[in-house]
Amino acid sequence: MAFCNVSLLMSSPVWAQNKTEVNKKVNEKVVFFDDFSGSHLDRSKWNVEITGNHFNDELQAYVDTTITCYLENNALVLEPKYTPGFITKDGQKFDFISTRLNTKNKFDFKYGTAEARIKISDGEGLWPAWWLLGNGNWPETGEIDIMEYVGEKDWASAAIHGKGYYGETPFVNRQYFNKDNDVTKWHTYAVDWTPENLIFKYDGIIMFRVTRSMTNHYGQWSFDNNKYLILNFALGGAYPVKINGVKNPYAGLPASTLELIKNRKVKMYVDWVKVTQH
Repeated sequence: MAFCNVSLLMSSPVWAQNKTEVNKKVNEKVVFFDDFSGSHLDRSKWNVEITGNHFNDELQAYVDTTITCYLENNALVLEPKYTPGFITKDGQKFDFISTRLNTKNKFDFKYGTAEARIKISDGEGLWPAWWLLGNGNWPETGEIDIMEYVGEKDWASAAIHGKGYYGETPFVNRQYFNKDNDVTKWHTYAVDWTPENLIFKYDGIIMFRVTRSMTNHYGQWSFDNNKYLILNFALGGAYPVKINGVKNPYAGLPASTLELIKNRKVKMYVDWVKVTQH
């Protein structure tokens, strides 16, 4: 997730239907799937990062705790917390803790479709994301941001980063949602990845396409290597502050969102994550 760079669950019949339908596509091989239906996070599939790298002036420290990462009603929930003065293992101070999950050294893939069904709380300056990252130096081994949300609930964005097109990458696009179907509702966020294209789809509809020839104008195509999965919930930092201009009480995070976090009204729900290949 580089800087360019709630409500109740759905009723059980619809929920069950979606869980079933996700495995019914023809001529596909499921190489990774998690529907979070157990009693706890499946550590054979996911790593929980602790502290990690502090990029983009984000406000949170990443921790491994069920306070910020848990399963509820057959969904994964990431819920950042306000913890003034929290000290990380590398001696840095943060006022928030949150979760970043990845599948590094447990699962990665090259070419196929990666998709997840997600809904997110509204809140200015929130920065949850669903993305893929290469095994190696950044940006040379590439980054595929399938979904980023920075606190304006009528849109989410997709982007890619590679050598010669990172940071404020030219390869970024927004999907604007209908008023009654914004990011606080369930959406499936996906990328179809081939040797020549990255095609981003929200709810099955193409919202952005990037081709090898397009990136060649800027640098090397960075998408012929394996990538692993990431789900995380960041707060504030460079991308949100660029959008909202908020400086106080925190960069990119206004007092109104701080109150939402304190009152446990900030969450990202993940129904399932799936990777398929043909």
